[in-house]
Amino acid sequence: MKSKADRFRELIAKGAVMMPGVPNAAMARQVEQVGFDAVYISGAGMANATAGLPDIGLLTLTEVARLAGYIANGVTIPAIVDADTGFGGAENVVRTIQELEAAGLAGCHIEDQEFPKRCGHLAGKSIVDVEEMMGRIKAAVGARRDPNFLIVARTDARGVEDFKSAIDRAQKYVEAGADAIFPEALQDAEEFKTFARAVKVPLLANMTEFGQSPLLSFNELAEFGYRMIIYPMSAFRVSMKASENFLPAPKEQRTQTEWIDKIQTRQELYELLDYDPGAEGWPGYEEV
Repeated sequence: MKSKADRFRELIAKGAVMMPGVPNAAMARQVEQVGFDAVYISGAGMANATAGLPDIGLLTLTEVARLAGYIANGVTIPAIVDADTGFGGAENVVRTIQELEAAGLAGCHIEDQEFPKRCGHLAGKSIVDVEEMMGRIKAAVGARRDPNFLIVARTDARGVEDFKSAIDRAQKYVEAGADAIFPEALQDAEEFKTFARAVKVPLLANMTEFGQSPLLSFNELAEFGYRMIIYPMSAFRVSMKASENFLPAPKEQRTQTEWIDKIQTRQELYELLDYDPGAEGWPGYEEV
């Protein structure tokens, strides 16, 4: 049987893959239910949704591996996770790859920011020197047990230095063994296109809202040559806006009845979870 890493490699070899981002396994099941071929596990999503923390590298490797593992094992489609800076130096990166691979991930991306990191679309970032990042990549490649576990090198150089530096660094990271490149915070369509012409490995494009990059269409990015297009926080932001709109209702009206036709039913949830409370082997339970 092919591993999820094998299957993900096959997907990006055939063409571009749309990857909604999720912070938890239930939302990942929704992604699979709709028919997407792969799912992205957002570092910001895990920090924001699970711990109520900003995306500045406050979750530990142990926490990320556990949370990402729940997601990876909750679906049959491959999952790629944000591994921030690798959680330390080259020695830490070795353990990071081993833990994420053991947790069931198909791959991860590691960035060239200094720790503590910042969201890639905010000012005030700093990046390590090229040699240090190349060391992280070499450690990651050497640590994986499955050669198809995808090592994606992310560069934040566009927002710290300039566009040419982002290309130069990406090419160095490929030399170090990176399977794919994630250029963060490119500024316009022409930069996305030029980057794809210059870096000849699978590329990841981040279509996050409210950031530095324009919201280009999936078809446009696929035409440029990008193979992974992620929407890291979109579903989470939609769900947060929905709960923000809902919560005043019971507070002010002392009932949630006007929202009944807008919420997921018990049956819909059970179907999402593949749970049949009447089936042999499944205990029933009451929601509290």
